[in-house]
Amino acid sequence: MSLGAWRLYAAVAAGGFRRYATYRSATAAGVFTNTVFGFIVAYTYLALWKERPGLGGYDESQALTYVWIGQALAQALSLLGAGFAADLVARIRSGDIAVDLYRPADLQLWWLASDLGRGGFEVFSRGVIPLAVGALFFPLALPGDPVVWLEFLVAVVLAMVVSFAIRYVLALSAFWLIDGSGVLQFGSLVGMFFTGLLLPLNAMPGALGDIARVLPWASLLQMPADILLGARTGASAILSAYAFQAGWALVLLTAGRLMQSSATRKVVLQGG
Repeated sequence: MSLGAWRLYAAVAAGGFRRYATYRSATAAGVFTNTVFGFIVAYTYLALWKERPGLGGYDESQALTYVWIGQALAQALSLLGAGFAADLVARIRSGDIAVDLYRPADLQLWWLASDLGRGGFEVFSRGVIPLAVGALFFPLALPGDPVVWLEFLVAVVLAMVVSFAIRYVLALSAFWLIDGSGVLQFGSLVGMFFTGLLLPLNAMPGALGDIARVLPWASLLQMPADILLGARTGASAILSAYAFQAGWALVLLTAGRLMQSSATRKVVLQGG
C-alpha cells in the first residue's frame, strides 16, 4: 500500500474519532449507563464469587476488575451492538453501496479505518471513567506496571480489529439476504455471550467453555482482560494471546475480502 493510501486511511480514522467526539451528550449518557450497569454486574459477581470462590481462576478482586474492564471496553469493541455494520447494511439495502464500491478506496479498509477511529475515541471517553469509578468503589486488581498496561492496549487494538472483522462479515451477508438486520441482531446476541461480557469464558464449564475459548469472540474481552489481570504473564503467554487474536483477525478479514470480491461481481452483474 502506497504512502498516499496510508494517509487516506489515517485521515478516515481521524475522521471517525472526530465524528464521535462531537456527540458529547450521547457520550455522557453512555458513560453513565456503563457505570450503572457496572455496579449491577459487580454486585452480582460478588454474590456469585461468595458462593463459588476462585471461579474461573479469579479471586474476588480479579472478578470485580473483569467486570469493570468489560464496561470500559463494551462500546469500544461494540460488544452490545453492531456499530458501523448497521450503516453498511443500510447502504447495501438502499443501493448506495454501489457508489462506495466505485470510489478510489478499498471498501474494507475504509470501514476498518473509520471503526478504529471510533473505537479509539470510545476507549478514552467511555472507558476511563467507568474503570476509575469502579476502582473508587471496589477493590480492583489493577496493575501498577506501565508495561502491563501497554501490553493490554496492544491486545485491545487487536480486539478492535477482530470485532470489526466479525461485524464486516455479518454485514456483507446483506448482499445475499437483502436485509441483514436479523443477522446483525443474531450476531450481537451470540457475541454478547461468547465474548464473556456476562460471565468470564474461564468460568464456563466443560465443553462449552472449551469451545468458547477457541472462538473468535474470545479475542475481544477475555484476552485483554487476562493480560491486565496477570492471568497471562511472560513473553510466551503474551505473544500466544496476540497470535490467537491476530490469527482470527487474518481469517476473518480474509473471509470479508472474499465476500467483498464476490459481492462486487454481483453488483457489477446486476448493475450492468
